[in-house]
Amino acid sequence: QVQLVESGGGLVQAGASLRLSCAASGRTFGTFSNPDIAWFRQTPGKERDFVAAIHWKSAQTYYADSMQGRFTISRDVAKNTVYLQMNNLKPEDTAGYYCAAADRGQGTQVTVSS
Repeated sequence: QVQLVESGGGLVQAGASLRLSCAASGRTFGTFSNPDIAWFRQTPGKERDFVAAIHWKSAQTYYADSMQGRFTISRDVAKNTVYLQMNNLKPEDTAGYYCAAADRGQGTQVTVSS
């Protein structure tokens, strides 16, 4: 069973930067068959929003449109840790930030014809 521990948050002024860490213990991300590790954020009374994700094996990254350009997700395989570098922070970035890891399924194709 894997446990995820987030760290790196704090109180900063607008325009500052923070780097969040998501460390796994009990099991390495590499032992998942095909994992994605994602960051989400949530403020009280609001829905949890997707921030960014990284495919552990390929390092391919994905971002919410509003985070693109200011936030960077990365991984350190040796440290079994995923990072979220947040630059030029804005007051609207205020939230609790959480990471999650899950194996990809095989996927199912959706095709919409006109």
